[in-house]
Parts: sequence; C-alpha cells; structure tokens
Amino acid sequence: MPSEVPPYLRISDDLRRRIAEGEWRPGERLPSRAQLAVAYGVGANVLQRAQERLITEGLLEGRAGSGTYVRTPPERHRMVRSRHGERRGDSPLRAELRDRGRTGSWEANSYARTPAPEHIARRLGIGTGDPTVRTCYEFLADGRPAQLSESWEPMAVTTGTPVLLPELGPLSGRGVVERMATIGVTVDFAVEVPRPARATQEQAHLLGISTGDQVTVIERTYYDLDGRPVETADIVVPEALWEIAYEIPVERN
Repeated sequence: MPSEVPPYLRISDDLRRRIAEGEWRPGERLPSRAQLAVAYGVGANVLQRAQERLITEGLLEGRAGSGTYVRTPPERHRMVRSRHGERRGDSPLRAELRDRGRTGSWEANSYARTPAPEHIARRLGIGTGDPTVRTCYEFLADGRPAQLSESWEPMAVTTGTPVLLPELGPLSGRGVVERMATIGVTVDFAVEVPRPARATQEQAHLLGISTGDQVTVIERTYYDLDGRPVETADIVVPEALWEIAYEIPVERN
C-alpha cells in the first residue's frame, strides 16, 4: 500500500487551496502558527514546516516579529530583446528601462586570465583553458535586482587594447558592440538561446527571490563579420519579474 502523506504536505496543500479560493488575499496576514496548529491538530513544528514549504514556493512570506503573510505577486514587466538597445550605445536592459521612465544600473566585477571552461570554450571557438576575461554583472532596475549576467570574452581579441576589461577604461559601460568597434572588430550579429531553469541558491540571493524559483537563462553570443565569436554570456532573468519578448525587424521590398 502507498505510504501515508506526511502531515506537513497535507497541510501545505490545504493552505494552498484556501489561498487559491480567496480565504486570504495577497498581503493579508494568516492566523498565527499556534492557531493554525490547533486547527489542524498538529504540533507547531509540523505547521511551521508546512508554511516553510509555501514560503519556498513563493506563495507566503514571513515577516520578522509580525507573522506570515500571503505574498503579493511582484509587478511583472515586459523585457524587449532588440538590437536597438545596442545601437543606442547602451545595455538592452537599461535602454528598455529608460524608455519606461525607470532607472537602470549595474554592478560588475571582471576577472582577467580566467581559463575558459569547456562549454565556454566551445561557444567561443577557442581551446579549453585559453585565457578569457570573465565579468559578473548584477543589473538593477530603480535600485532593485532585475537580472544577472556572466560574460566571457577571449583575451586573444582584446589583449593590449583599452577595452580589455569591459567596465574599466574610456568605454566603461558602453556595451560589447561599441567597445569592439573601437579596436577594429565589427560585431555583425548575435544569437540568443533562451532556456527555462530554476534559480540556484546564489542566484536567488542576488535577485531577491527564492531558491528554485523559475528563471529564464538566455545564452547570448556576439559574432563579428567573419562569424568569429567575440563574447558570450549567460543572462539570468527572473520569470516573476519579467516577460521576455523579441523584437524582429521585417525586411521591406
């Protein structure tokens, strides 16, 4: 016979149902854990485990010294992936935010002479272990976490130039296309491959979401006129905050 469902799972499922049916609205405080434990006929530790499950799922949130509340879903915005952002000499995210009257910024740390891992080497068309510049970005929208990015550039392309480190020097923050143009490299096109994923503990911490929350990872690679990859990046976008849309130009006769 199948094993009995653990009490905390049964309770979390029932709480989820009650919230879905509108017994408690977003932003509303639930009864205390002691009250709910009595109502369900279980110990406080079982009730706590049930609520922690729903907190991990993003349905509830705990507020220190106040109690447990139904989490208010964050406002979701559309993020348009377009070449126009690069044309404006800016990051696509900051250009999109500016168009909406919002402020975009980022924090970045670069690491030169980072040996390329096998999967990055394959994307850049270089040898495993070849030196790269790895840059980790935390993008902010109105001062709040919006997305993450990990970028890799082959040092064979930028060594000895002022744009070796993306966020230092005269073109700091100007984007891959404009930086590469100053050293005679014309970026011709980019390829983006979006994939669904779950936030790791580190990603969740940086984005202010819960571990396991849905994210979209965009694998983006820039190519020059000869089809040579000059930069590749993994962009992590939280699903709860952003709907991703692609703007595709239409050729006219």
